[in-house]
Amino acid sequence: MKPPALGTLFDLLADRGSRTAVHLSRPFDLAPDGPTEYDIGQLADLVRQTAARLAASGVRAGDRVAVVKPNHWDTVLLACAASRLGAVPALLSPRLSGDALRDLLRRLDPALLVTTATTLTARPGTDLTAHAARTLLVGGVPYDGPAAGEILTPADVDGHAVPPVVSRAVDDTMVIHHTSGTTGLPKLVEHSTRTIVHRLAHFECNRVPVLASRRSDTVATADPFTHGRAVPWTISVLHLEPRAVVLLADRDPRTVEQTLLRTPPTTLEASPAAFVTWRDLAARRSAALQDVRLYISTFDAVHPPTVRGFLAASRHRQPRWLQGWGQTETGPLTFRLLTRKSLERSGERHPTTRDLGRPVPGRTRLRVVDPQTLRPVGRGRPGLLLARTKARCVGYVGEQDRWATKADGPWWNTGDIGVLTRGGSLILTDREVDTVPGASCVELEDVIEDRLAEVVECTVLGVPGPELLPVLVTADGTLDPEAWAVAVRDLPAMAEPVVREWDEVPRTETGKVRRLELRRLVRPRTPEPLGTGRWT
Repeated sequence: MKPPALGTLFDLLADRGSRTAVHLSRPFDLAPDGPTEYDIGQLADLVRQTAARLAASGVRAGDRVAVVKPNHWDTVLLACAASRLGAVPALLSPRLSGDALRDLLRRLDPALLVTTATTLTARPGTDLTAHAARTLLVGGVPYDGPAAGEILTPADVDGHAVPPVVSRAVDDTMVIHHTSGTTGLPKLVEHSTRTIVHRLAHFECNRVPVLASRRSDTVATADPFTHGRAVPWTISVLHLEPRAVVLLADRDPRTVEQTLLRTPPTTLEASPAAFVTWRDLAARRSAALQDVRLYISTFDAVHPPTVRGFLAASRHRQPRWLQGWGQTETGPLTFRLLTRKSLERSGERHPTTRDLGRPVPGRTRLRVVDPQTLRPVGRGRPGLLLARTKARCVGYVGEQDRWATKADGPWWNTGDIGVLTRGGSLILTDREVDTVPGASCVELEDVIEDRLAEVVECTVLGVPGPELLPVLVTADGTLDPEAWAVAVRDLPAMAEPVVREWDEVPRTETGKVRRLELRRLVRPRTPEPLGTGRWT
């Protein structure tokens, strides 16, 4: 059975009698005085009440509703509420700069902005409310800044009747997410009910052994809830009715550990950067991780020490790590299951987690082409990766020409460089914009992190000249020069490493490094990268 439309998801689950218990690391911004535990019926009520508030705020079918608020799963509930009205939710990360948010809101021209006082005051000099017809404040904290008297609060829109459900055509835009923005202003990706519900979520609703949620599972996630993963994850996981779901709104290791100790997960999904910030939990073999049978990381590169550490922390007999690769525009394209045995070797020059596995059977296809001619190259040769999937997004808001440049008939230009092996697996080397002739920056990052335990994160930047530029994150911002010299003795020539602490590195909402911005910070006079950036 296909999952329902987004707007009626919780109604269907409640009618079906779903017994999944939902646990929160903190109360919703939609209900700041509310509980941290919900059943499905209570969530259905909250979505209906929120839809009534949005309608009372003036939202009508076809309108865009921008959501910019602190990270929490109620971002998805707001998307469900807007969808009930036939409106189109646009989910924007609060981690974006004021300039980026201003430009994206201008492009969206939303009928309503849903935000919080803390979000509005976090960027002095940027008035986000100026770029929406109306603004609705949630979160329970009052706001007294610019245009405060014109901003709606829940008290202004409470008490209205729940409006009827408005259905949209399956190929109309249903939800808007933005890309990571590692190379500039994020793109606003439009997905339809057909692409994100019928194609992405429906596939994950199948009870695939090992990978799918079981009724006995406690499923935890800490993915950013504005991310393109959040909507299909919500639909598919709740459709499978696990025993419990744990929503981690904050990445702070202490909060995460306390939340997971109360409700220990059997599956745990997060961005690679989140796992890196929690690596002390793995090193201490925290009881919060002891029951995990499956870890899941999606979209971004994950390095071997992270995977190895978390697999070792589980007391499950055979824990697995599912590494997925894909894009906001396409959803997952390949996956690979890693085990303790997969990563027994360490510190060597071999692909390890650069091997992203095979295309999703029956769902996706990959092709490798020459970046200059766009003609196919043979197996085992590096080139630009094209993907074919029926889950491809339907457009970019305000940049349809840019979308058309990346679409080649049914194929999609990912902008990544990689190799398809003779066995059909994908070895990812770099983004095209970051490419370096004769080397793979991400593979070198794997090796360096494997060889230097004190390195929390390594980013290798391609710069014109004979040397690569490594930027290393350590806990205290220092590095042993002798250990460094030993670690890179057999690697391509590198400049002296730049050492930083975690918060000194510019990041996306998922914690991925903004490489171009980092280059400008550490080498302000360095020319532009060697790649063209044509397909970013």
